[in-house]
This record gives sequence, C-alpha cells and structure tokens, in this order.
Amino acid sequence: MSTTRRFSQLDVFTARPLLGNPLAVVHDASGLDDAQMAAFARWTHLSETTFLLPPTDPAADYRVRIFTPGGELPFAGHPTLGSCHAWLAAGGEPRTPGTVVQQCGVGLVRVRREGARLAFAAPPLRRSGPLDAALVQRIERALSLAPGEVVDHQWVDNGPGWCAVRLASAARVLQLAPDYGAMRELKLGVVGAHTGATVHDAQFEVRAFIGDGYEDPVTGSLNASLAQWLIGSGIAPERYVAAQGAALQRAGRVHVQRIDDDIWIGGDVCALVAGTVQL
Repeated sequence: MSTTRRFSQLDVFTARPLLGNPLAVVHDASGLDDAQMAAFARWTHLSETTFLLPPTDPAADYRVRIFTPGGELPFAGHPTLGSCHAWLAAGGEPRTPGTVVQQCGVGLVRVRREGARLAFAAPPLRRSGPLDAALVQRIERALSLAPGEVVDHQWVDNGPGWCAVRLASAARVLQLAPDYGAMRELKLGVVGAHTGATVHDAQFEVRAFIGDGYEDPVTGSLNASLAQWLIGSGIAPERYVAAQGAALQRAGRVHVQRIDDDIWIGGDVCALVAGTVQL
C-alpha cells in the first residue's frame, strides 16, 4: 500500500538553477524499508536521493539516510545541505536557533545558517596520510599525467573513501580526461589553484571522479576533506572558494571557512521541484 509523501528536488552549491548538483528529498520517510529507499534512488537516477526521518539521537533535529543508485552512503556534503534546506522549508525548527543538527551514518553533523546560505561542519577524517607509490602511479596512468605532475597527494576519507592529488594549476585540472577503466574502484579528488593573470572568483578548481565512470558535478564531502588537508598544510588560506563542475557545464561554488577548530563547508541551494510522491 503506497503513501503520499512530500517530495522536493533541489540544486545544491549554486545560487542559479541548473548549475549545481541536483538532489531528491523524500520527506516523512518513516515506514519505508531499505529496499524501497534503494529502489527509489535507482529510479531518480540522481547522484544522491535522501530520506528524512525522525532522529533516534536526542541531540539531533532530524535523521537522514543518503542513497546513491548503487547503495547507501554514511555521509555526503550536497545531500547534507540540500536535506537541511528541504527540512527547514517544510517547517522544521531546530532545537538551537541558527544551528541544525543532522543525524546520519557518520554521526551528528552541525549545519548553520549564513544568511541565505547553509554550511556544515566538516566531519573528522577516517583516513589521512600520503598515498603509497603504487597508487600514485596508478592515478597518474588513469589521468594521463607525466611523472612529477602530481605535486602532492593524500588520503582524505571522511566516509565515502576519497583519496586526492594536487596538480600545479587549475588549468591542468580542467584538461583531465580520465580513463575510468584504469581507476576501477577509486574515488578520486583532484585540486589545483587558479594562478596567473586569469581573474577567477574561486581560488581552487576541484574535480571528483568515481571509478565506475562518473564525474560528480559538485562534491561537498570531498571539498570538506580537501579543506582539512589544504588549510591544515598551509596550502590554502582559512577562507576560500572552490569551483567545481566547469567540465560538466556546471558552475558550482563551495565556500570554505575555518572558524576556531571547525572547518565549515557552505553553499547556496535552489529549490526547483516541490510536490508529492507515492511510495
């Protein structure tokens, strides 16, 4: 027996519709089992679909489950901001004014309002440290990079399994045409700085490659872990903007800021579709 549930579709990390990363949100998802959630995520065929539920942790305002067409994720960035935006738009009231506490697979994630923009506190890394030489060589082959073009590399896993390499420039990042067959199961982030005379509103260019043949338009979890690496190592200032999605004709903008011991990952959200779904 199906039930009518509120449904939202949003564009995240952009103030202009159709230039960010889309997200589907099912409100009031109580009663749906894992198989139903997974089936609906496959049907939407978006990078992520989320399901809003009552929290089981008394410190949380709501609970979210995050599904890709291939399975469930413990955390992801653009679903966090988009789900929070949808929850607030549906009348959600946080226990603490100005700060929403989201419960998800990695635990509790704080989301705060920055005017019209939302920002989440980057969760701690589950794995860090340099990549081994064999993995770096495999990445070089997959990206058709000459030896030495990888300036630096690091595990930046905050749940999804990200590793990352830094190249000498944003221009080189934008030139990449990955061989997904060589990447296999890798979840790879690539970052390079905008340098020289070219005027750009972002300090860094980011791309996210998933080994099954997918490039993510704008990736909150990757930008969160990259920020911990780049700011922590002194490569990036404590406040910067990262661009992502240009290679896919998107124009995502991720607003990064360190405040005390927290790194906040902010972005605009556009609501595009509001209605109901029968599940």
